[in-house]
Amino acid sequence: MEVVNAIGRRKAAVARVYVSEGTGKITINKRDLDKYFPSTILQYVVKQPLNKLEAAEKYDIKINLGGGGFKGQSEAARLAIARALIKINPEDKPALRAEGFVTRDPRTVERKKPGQPKARKRFQFSKR
Repeated sequence: MEVVNAIGRRKAAVARVYVSEGTGKITINKRDLDKYFPSTILQYVVKQPLNKLEAAEKYDIKINLGGGGFKGQSEAARLAIARALIKINPEDKPALRAEGFVTRDPRTVERKKPGQPKARKRFQFSKR
């Protein structure tokens, strides 16, 4: 099997994933998964599509992550891994779709409007 690549985005984070056959090693920005994401919850989020398909020990995964915070980065990686697994085996798509791993979360930060301190907040109104 050759290397399969996919891209995942969430908020401002972008994850480029390269999946090849191997022993289940996940490398993010040339660091191990547990070094990059010390939190076990975020490690779990990244591994969710692999655990769903029971393919955690089948593939070696190399991820380039950039932008955003750690939560957005972990969810971007999850989406990219799910997309790569679908490229490898299209029959897995319904299982991953049912768990919500294929849907790109469209929620991003709302832009700041001119004449306001933030996106929705207004300056204090003064009648006089």
